[in-house]
Amino acid sequence: MITILTAQNTQKIDSLEITNNELLEHQFKLIDEDMFFNTVKIGLLGSSSQIIAIAKLLNDRKRLNIVLDPILISGTNENLSSTEMMEVMKTQLFPLCLLLTPNLAELNALAPGLDEQAAVASLNCPWILVTTSDSSEVQIEHRLYHESKLFKKFTYDKLPNKYHGSGCTLSSAISASIASGDDVDVACSKALEYTYQCLLNAKKLGKMQYHPNRTSSKPI
Repeated sequence: MITILTAQNTQKIDSLEITNNELLEHQFKLIDEDMFFNTVKIGLLGSSSQIIAIAKLLNDRKRLNIVLDPILISGTNENLSSTEMMEVMKTQLFPLCLLLTPNLAELNALAPGLDEQAAVASLNCPWILVTTSDSSEVQIEHRLYHESKLFKKFTYDKLPNKYHGSGCTLSSAISASIASGDDVDVACSKALEYTYQCLLNAKKLGKMQYHPNRTSSKPI
């Protein structure tokens, strides 16, 4: 389901068109009456009213594994959210989710002024994977929290390029793994390895960001 259409390339996002709530609700109900699914992955969201509409749909459909990638800033540094939208996400959507996958900048935006563990605790979600790909260190460390406590660390060598779609690749791969029956920590481990291989083999299709090569790695 498409929540928002973008006009963009590897250098910038030029414009956004938000899917209206009525169409979104209609599409969800058509899928729900036709197909079985146990997992939902949420990415870019367009407005506070859309967040509320999605939260209502998901709250009415119990026993779903919901993975939310809170896309607040684009890879080319455009702001894709607002303070109001973040507050609505935190109160309406996060409590319904199984897992959030913010990068460190997004975590700081969602919980400004707090250290990492306190920020995680403030988001009211059982599992949170904090990614740190923008670190200046030679190695990067992703941290998985469960019930606000550090559960596991994942360490990788830092890659040199800027990527378009790395976070989406990761959260989608985690969701696919959970949908197939894996526990959250196993899903995160598999998806991080898959995503890293996609980035190692990324292709530069435009003038700026590289695109993950999702066919270069063994499927989840």
